[in-house]
Amino acid sequence: MSDDADRKTRFPPLILGGNVFGWSLSEEASFAILDAAFERGLTTVDTADVYAFWGPGNSGGESETVIGKWLKSRRRAGEVTIHTKGGAPGAPGEFANAKLDAAYLNKAIDGSLRRLRADHIDLYYVHYDDKITPTEETLRVFERAISEGKIGAIAASNYTAARLADALNKAEDLSLPKFCGLQTLYNLYDREAYETELETLCVERKLPVLTYFSLASGFLTGKYRSEADLSRSATRGGDVKNYLNQRGLRILDALDRVSAHYEATPAQISLAWLMSRPSIAAPVASATSIAQLDGLIGASKIKLDDEAIRELEAASSYVGVPA
Repeated sequence: MSDDADRKTRFPPLILGGNVFGWSLSEEASFAILDAAFERGLTTVDTADVYAFWGPGNSGGESETVIGKWLKSRRRAGEVTIHTKGGAPGAPGEFANAKLDAAYLNKAIDGSLRRLRADHIDLYYVHYDDKITPTEETLRVFERAISEGKIGAIAASNYTAARLADALNKAEDLSLPKFCGLQTLYNLYDREAYETELETLCVERKLPVLTYFSLASGFLTGKYRSEADLSRSATRGGDVKNYLNQRGLRILDALDRVSAHYEATPAQISLAWLMSRPSIAAPVASATSIAQLDGLIGASKIKLDDEAIRELEAASSYVGVPA
C-alpha cells in the first residue's frame, strides 16, 4: 500500500464537525443531525472542550455536553468514534488560561470525559500549541492518560511545521506517545499556509492531515457572493466577508463550472477537491440540516478528474495574487 493510501485509510473519508452543536443548533436539532449521520454511516465526530463558548450565553463545553447526552440517550457508546481537543486559549471559565501543563491538561481530559459521558476518548488533540510548557511534560500527561485508558491516541492542531517536527522528534527520542495526525486550516481558498509550510513535513513523516474550515466558513458553498448575501447568516456572515474579493469570486466561478459538469453542489466539489489531495486524510465539516448532511456525504462519492482539479487549482492559485 502506498503512503498516500495508508494515510487515508487511518481515518474515514469525512468527519462530522461538532462545532455547531449547542451554538447554531439546539440540542434537539443537534440530536437530529447526529441520528441522521449515524444512520448514514458517518460515525466519527469532531469537537473540542471549548465549543461553543462564542455563542450567546455560552461558556464552553456545550458541544461535548450535547454529544454526551446523545451518546447516552441513544446508547451509542463504542459505536461512534469521538475526537475532541483541549488547550485552546481565550475561552472563559474553566477554560481560561489554558495550558498544556500537567495540572491543566489532566483536568481538561477529565472534564471532556465527564461532558461526553464517556470513559474513553478515541482521539485527543492538542488544540493549540503551548510554547512555554515543555513538550515532554505534555507528552507524559498523554502517556499516563493512554495507559489509564482515558484516551486512545493523540494528535496536534494549529502547529507550525517547526514545532510539530520538534514534538514528533521528542516523542521518538523519549519513547513517548506521538501525534498520529494534524488538524489544520485548509480549503480551496486557504491553501498557502499549509502547502508552503506544513505539507512537506506531513508527507515526509507520513502524518495524516485533517482539515477544519473545510468550506471556508460556508463561503465555498456558493451562498455568499456579495455583501448583501452576508445577512443570510447571523453566525457566519462576519467570517465570510474576508473571502469576498477578486480571488474568492474567481474560485466560485470555477466551482460553478465544475459543479455543473458533475451535477453537484459547490460544497460537494470543494470537499471532493480536499479528498483528492494526496496528503489529506479527511475534511471535517459540519451540517445544520439533513439536506446539508446528505450533501456532505455525497461529496465522498465524487472523484474529480485531472482537468477539474487543474481548473480549481488555477482559480485558487495564490502565487502573486493578493488574498
